[in-house]
Amino acid sequence: MLPLRYVKRWRIAGVVLLAAAFVVALMPAMWPQIRVRDILDLDKALHGTAFTLLTVWFSGQYSRASYWKMAAGLLAFGAMIEVCQYMTNYRSAEWRDLYADAGGIVAGLAIALLGPGGWSLRFERWLQKRRG
Repeated sequence: MLPLRYVKRWRIAGVVLLAAAFVVALMPAMWPQIRVRDILDLDKALHGTAFTLLTVWFSGQYSRASYWKMAAGLLAFGAMIEVCQYMTNYRSAEWRDLYADAGGIVAGLAIALLGPGGWSLRFERWLQKRRG
């Protein structure tokens, strides 16, 4: 983890984000499956977007040397979601969801490497300057 001043708060926020993603992933789908698959595979886009955002979020707290661990952890989280969806009678587990998660992780890493990585540390420094 980066040398953050508010480590505990960042960790709590990260756990809340993961919990929210988990709850949303296990909620019953709120759209007609057939229509969505005919127009756009919205489920895969949502998986990819969610994991891109999670990756960018966590890239703010971890150094580039730890990105591979972060990516592995997020992919394991995505696999856990699929296992839990498999255990419900109203959601389905699909390999393509895990591929979408992996694609989102790769996209998030690319974004982080372009500059936003370590954003939490920069935010804390800005906040410190603002407070005087």
